[in-house]
Amino acid sequence: MAKSKYIYVCNQCGYESSKWNGKCPSCGSWNSFEEELRGDAKASPLSGSVDLSDKIIELSDIGTDSDIRYDTGIGELNRVLGGGLVKGSIVLLGGEPGIGKSTILLQICQFMGEEHSILYVSGEESARQIKLRAERLSVDSQNLYILTANDAEAVCDTINNSNPDIVIIDSIQTMSIPQISSSPGSLTQVRECTNLFMRTAKSREIPIIIVGHVNKDGAIAGPKVMEHIVDAVLYFEGERHMSYRILRAVKNRFGSTNEIGVFEMIDSGLKEVENPSQMLLSGRPHDVSGTCVSCIMEGSRPILAEVQALASKTSYSAPRRMTTGFDFNRLTIIIAVMEKRIGIFMNTLDIYLNVVGGFRLDEPAGDLSVALAIYSSIIDRPISEKLIAFGEIGLGGEIRSVSHIIQRIHEAERMGFENCIVPRQSLSGINQKDFKINIIGVNTLKQAFSVIE
Repeated sequence: MAKSKYIYVCNQCGYESSKWNGKCPSCGSWNSFEEELRGDAKASPLSGSVDLSDKIIELSDIGTDSDIRYDTGIGELNRVLGGGLVKGSIVLLGGEPGIGKSTILLQICQFMGEEHSILYVSGEESARQIKLRAERLSVDSQNLYILTANDAEAVCDTINNSNPDIVIIDSIQTMSIPQISSSPGSLTQVRECTNLFMRTAKSREIPIIIVGHVNKDGAIAGPKVMEHIVDAVLYFEGERHMSYRILRAVKNRFGSTNEIGVFEMIDSGLKEVENPSQMLLSGRPHDVSGTCVSCIMEGSRPILAEVQALASKTSYSAPRRMTTGFDFNRLTIIIAVMEKRIGIFMNTLDIYLNVVGGFRLDEPAGDLSVALAIYSSIIDRPISEKLIAFGEIGLGGEIRSVSHIIQRIHEAERMGFENCIVPRQSLSGINQKDFKINIIGVNTLKQAFSVIE
């Protein structure tokens, strides 16, 4: 029986099969198999061993340059990258269509083009289209060079010959290698093109920024191995119809993955938001029940976020629970604790929870502010605008301690808050004389509720 010229490859882990499977036997992903042409080339057996002992280098003999990082000119981007763009690194930037990936890359070209040559390779837009966008963003650097091409090998040859300081590829899904029969954007093409750019970046010590499209699940399109190849993976988050954007690192070999960058999309491009707390708290309603402010940590940065809750009489047999910016399962646990430990039954109430500004409240320290907002909405009594709360809620109704308590209190004090509800266990490491804000320690959820009554 003749062997089929097609194989099926899992787009999550790269597992190959001769037939289509609904579930990948390797990683367990559903509906992840895609059809590809079978490669004709076969690996040749090893003809002999190769001795690489002459290439071994002692760690102490490897030098590091003081200018190993490039300043991008955007402080928020530098923060996420760990201090700047590292020489010879390859960075993958992903996000929804229209979120601002190409915009921020053109903006950094304006600053970095003052001292460095930049090659912007586009496989999606013509040179004239890029020029129009550059004029809108006021980008007129003399060291910015545009190349419109889809051949990855030709692009790498151009990089080797022209030797630019920085390269931008927009986007990897449009690049292809002619020797590979599959179409651009397929698993094989994306993987091999990324490998080709990676070898070029490491051999020439040229940083390469690659733009990656995302699929309907929000993950970067292509094989998961592509994220293992690159040095850093950055995601742009936020609704494309809202003005605020959050840049987050999910992988970074040269810095922390806990830092975030906050931007605002305006007519002239992306603008840095140096004070996210002020941005997220702007426009707070006055004398309205169901709102409370919390403080969460994003890396070394404390950020204040407003939590809004609405409890209304349900018209359904089963009450509705809806969240935006907060984990739904965590909300269910908080409601169950309030019913069991406090005696507030909500089986006839719909609960709607929202974190203002498109921000996500993933840290357990936001539990207390969520519970206070729900309680405030139920009793229809506003919480003081000068009160802030943070702490983790246990299943026993206890308020558990959180990390970075001093940084959180300092941020609340800087933003003008007068009262701060914190876990009582956290007071042991705090000298209250160092703060002008009134710090209130609580052990249980019931004690926290008594503060706002």
